[in-house]
Amino acid sequence: MTLDIHSGPRAKKSLGQNFLHDKNIANRIVDELDIGPCDKVIEIGPGPGALTHLIHARKPAWFAILEKDFHWATEHRRNPPAGAPDMQVVLTDALLFPWENLAPGQRWKVIGNLPYNVASPLMWDILSRATGLVRAVFMIQKEVADRIVATPHGKQYGALSVWLQSFCVPKRLFIVPPSVFKPRPKVDSAVVRFTPLPLEERDFDAAALSWLLKACFQQRRKQIQTILKGYLGKDMESVFAEANVQSTARPENLTPKQFQILATTMKNWIPA
Repeated sequence: MTLDIHSGPRAKKSLGQNFLHDKNIANRIVDELDIGPCDKVIEIGPGPGALTHLIHARKPAWFAILEKDFHWATEHRRNPPAGAPDMQVVLTDALLFPWENLAPGQRWKVIGNLPYNVASPLMWDILSRATGLVRAVFMIQKEVADRIVATPHGKQYGALSVWLQSFCVPKRLFIVPPSVFKPRPKVDSAVVRFTPLPLEERDFDAAALSWLLKACFQQRRKQIQTILKGYLGKDMESVFAEANVQSTARPENLTPKQFQILATTMKNWIPA
């Protein structure tokens, strides 16, 4: 059963804690992970464990939780779910976790109600570095979810959209109201499912793509040629032609595939 929210310390604003207390929604979230007997599951930031015992009850092959809050990590160690599998409790910051260790050959799945203040960098790292990931389900701020699934030519489309869509297919599943959390956040949340793309489709230079996205979307209203002229110089038109990118386009007009090709094409011009 879930640990008692009321028996522990108040939710820490510094950790972005908002504890889910609606069992029906918790079940819907865990159902979306589609846990099977061969899956290895990691839950991020369980807090009192609204999802934790539901995940364990699906009997994955292996299960671990990453908890930064010492109190809740200790409580989960003292009161683990009964039966197999043994639940591993790791006291750590998920931003520091070696996600590249989730390598192919195992069926890795990740789930969590992500703190709003670190959700974007966490997803940026997990979905690009965990090459053995087969599914992820995260509850995040609705506004961030809308950005993740956004398509070109819109205001919500940005670096996060392109980056995550380069590694996976995201799907916004349902909205979660503030009333089911303690304390209540001031905004709606949304649950998003991520299905990783096959590794053979990731035929681009990830480091170059990361640099390019940050450079471009910091100046999203400028034309691509203006943003990159200082790096490409006289080679600019040939690089754009190879990537099928119009020099007058703005960052929000390019598809993820165009960004990938452009990044790989110009990687020799990108600062180390």
